[in-house]
Amino acid sequence: MAKVLNQDEPAPVSKGGIPYWVKITIVFFLGWVALYATRAILNPVMDNIQAEFSLSAAQLGLISSIFFIGYAGLNVPSGILGDKIGKKKVLVPGVILFGIMAAVTGMMPSFTLFMIAWLLVGIFQGFYYGPQYGLSSEAIPKKHITLGSAIINSGMAFGLSAGYFISSYTVGTLGMSWRAPFYVIAIPVVLIGLAMWWVIKEKPKTSAGESTGEAKPKLKMKELFSRNLVFAYITIFCAIYAFFVVVTWIPYYLQHARGIDGTEVAVVSSLVPWAAIPGSILFSWIADRMGKRRPVLLVMLPLSIIAIVSIVAFDSMWVLYAALIGYGIFGKISTNPVLVAVVADNAPKHALSTAFGFYNFIGMCGSILAPYITGFLTDVTGTLNAGFYFAGILLVIGTISVLFIKENNRPNVEGAAN
Repeated sequence: MAKVLNQDEPAPVSKGGIPYWVKITIVFFLGWVALYATRAILNPVMDNIQAEFSLSAAQLGLISSIFFIGYAGLNVPSGILGDKIGKKKVLVPGVILFGIMAAVTGMMPSFTLFMIAWLLVGIFQGFYYGPQYGLSSEAIPKKHITLGSAIINSGMAFGLSAGYFISSYTVGTLGMSWRAPFYVIAIPVVLIGLAMWWVIKEKPKTSAGESTGEAKPKLKMKELFSRNLVFAYITIFCAIYAFFVVVTWIPYYLQHARGIDGTEVAVVSSLVPWAAIPGSILFSWIADRMGKRRPVLLVMLPLSIIAIVSIVAFDSMWVLYAALIGYGIFGKISTNPVLVAVVADNAPKHALSTAFGFYNFIGMCGSILAPYITGFLTDVTGTLNAGFYFAGILLVIGTISVLFIKENNRPNVEGAAN
C-alpha cells in the first residue's frame, strides 16, 4: 500500500539530495517561461502584422483575444481530466504541442489561417494551469506554498522579457521577418516539455480514502463557489484584465505614443516583468509569514491602480518608467501567487486541479476581453489611454472584492477556524 503523503511532512528527497518539490518548482518555473515567452513574441511585432494583413486596432487586439478564448476554454476541462487520468499526462503533451504549433503559426500565409493556428497554441497552453498548480500544491509543503508558487509564477516575468527580446531583436535589430520569432521560440519550448516528462512524477494520492481503495469523494459544484473562492475569482478576473491590457498593448503604445522603436521597446516593456520578480517573492514571503493573504492584497491592489493609470496619465518618460516598475511590483504577476494561496487554502483537496482550472478560467476571461476592448476603445477614442483607465476601474472592483474575503474559515489551513 502506498504511503500517504502529508504536505506538512518533509518532501521526498532524490538521490542527489534535492527535495522533489524543489525540482518541480524549477521545472514549473521553466514551464511559465515557455508559456509567456511564446505569448510575448506576438506583441513587439503587432505593428508588422497589422501592416501585412491591413488590420484595424480592434482586429489587432482580436488576435490575442482569440488566443485566450482557446486558453481559457481548456482550463476547466484540462483540470478535470488531470484529476481523472493524471495531471502529468495532460500537462506535458500540451507543452510540447503548443511549442510545435507556435512554429506552425509563423508559417501561415493569411490572417484567417494565422488566427486558427494561434488559437491552437492557446488551446494547448490551456492544458497547463490546472494540472500544474494541482501538482505543485500537492508537493510543496504548506509552510512554503505561497513562496513556492511565487517562484513558479516568476517564470511569467522571465518569459515576458524573453519573448519581448526575441521578437524585438530578431525583427527590430536583425531585420528578419516578423515570422522568425515564432520559429525560434518553438525549439526551447519543446525541450522544456521533454524535461517535464523526465522530472514530474504523479504523487501518491493525498487523501486516506483514495490510498485505501475507498471511493473518491464526488465533487460538488458548490465546493467551487465558497465565499472566499468567489471573491478570489472576481479579483483575479480584474487583475488579469488589467495585466493583459499592459502586456498586450504596451509595446504598441511605446511605438505609437512614445516614439520608441527596436530593442528599446523590449527593454522598456521588460520593466514590468523584471520588477515583478522581487515584488512577487517579497509579498509572497510576507503572506506566508503572516499566514494571511487579505492584508497583503489590500496593499498591492491599490498601488497597482495608481501605477496602471500613471502609465498613460503623464507625459514624462521618467513617470512612465516608474509606473511600469510600480505595476510590475504590485500588479498581477505579484498578486497571483497570493491569490493562488487563497485557492489552495479553500479549494476541495480531492479536486485541486479542477479548482485551479476553474479559477484560471474565470481569470483568463479577462485576457479574452482586454485586448479586443482596448483596441475597440482605441478605435473609438483615437487613443490607448481610455483602455488603461478602464483597466484601473476594474482593479478598483477587484480591491473591493478582497475586502469580502474572510480568513477565519479556511478548510485547508489548520487553526483557521475560530
